[in-house]
Amino acid sequence: MDITPLQMTPVQMHAESHLGETQPKEEVKSFGDYLVDALKKTNDLQLNADRENALLAARQIDDVSEVVLASQKADLALQLTLQLRNRAVSAYQEIMRMQV
Repeated sequence: MDITPLQMTPVQMHAESHLGETQPKEEVKSFGDYLVDALKKTNDLQLNADRENALLAARQIDDVSEVVLASQKADLALQLTLQLRNRAVSAYQEIMRMQV
């Protein structure tokens, strides 16, 4: 008695699902990417404030409020960055103190 194997072809799905399984996945940014972006924005604000101060010193800007506003934005961004760094260092030190 000769047993022949079944000749099956693989089944492929060609329809689009309404649940989203066939849609491509969105790229998820990592925490490091968010951190790098935030540091770049803080640096850009600092550079913009420096540029505004230089233009004010060269008397190319008439409105002093623009310079003050740029400086305050840069200062707030720097303070926020420093507080985040301090919190991260504090959390790291707390983890290192834990007994395993």
